[in-house]
Amino acid sequence: MSSLVIDLVLCGLAYVILIYFVATLTRNSLKKRDSNGDDGDGGVEDMTPPKIDLPPGVIWPSDVPRGSRTEPVEF
Repeated sequence: MSSLVIDLVLCGLAYVILIYFVATLTRNSLKKRDSNGDDGDGGVEDMTPPKIDLPPGVIWPSDVPRGSRTEPVEF
C-alpha cells in the first residue's frame, strides 16, 4: 500500500474515534442538564421593549405629535 492510503486510513480511524468520544461526552452532559428540572430564571418574563434614552431633539416617528402641523419656512 502506498503511504497516501495508509494516511487516509489513519485519518479516518482518528476521525471515528474523535466523533465517538465527542458523542459520549455530549450525551452525558445532555442527561445531566435535563434531569435537574430547572425551567429557566424562575422570574416573570417582561416582554416590553426597553426604553432607549435618545439625545435631545431626537424623537421616535411614533412619538410625533399628530395635531400640530408645521408650515414650511421660506427664506
